[in-house]
Amino acid sequence: MPHHITPQLMFEGNAEQAMRFYVSLFEGAEILGLEHYGPGEPGKQGSVKQAEFTLAGRRYLCIDSPVTHDFTFTPSMSLFVECESLGEFERLLEQLAEQGETLMPPDDYGFSTRFAWLNDRFGVSWQLNLT
Repeated sequence: MPHHITPQLMFEGNAEQAMRFYVSLFEGAEILGLEHYGPGEPGKQGSVKQAEFTLAGRRYLCIDSPVTHDFTFTPSMSLFVECESLGEFERLLEQLAEQGETLMPPDDYGFSTRFAWLNDRFGVSWQLNLT
């Protein structure tokens, strides 16, 4: 039996910037650990070897891949955020959409009175839902 199953986000050089941005968006979010590559290690010196952070009480890991890949994030895996107020929904939408890509603009889609789906500037996909 696995002890934990934790989402891990793999970036190519901007993991720390993305993590700090995400932590700034959610009350109570925090960075639990941050380790950088040093001289002579396989990753670019100063890039993220391993980081751990929380958003809304859930633990996440992130890294900067030391290897260049032909793939990146895809909307088929997204972070689903249940917003408690219209103000929270609009704030997150504005901040996450900046320099990103809207997949479904904010609207009433029948299954929710206010829903939006977007990729942020780092390529991570988010679904925002007003509960």
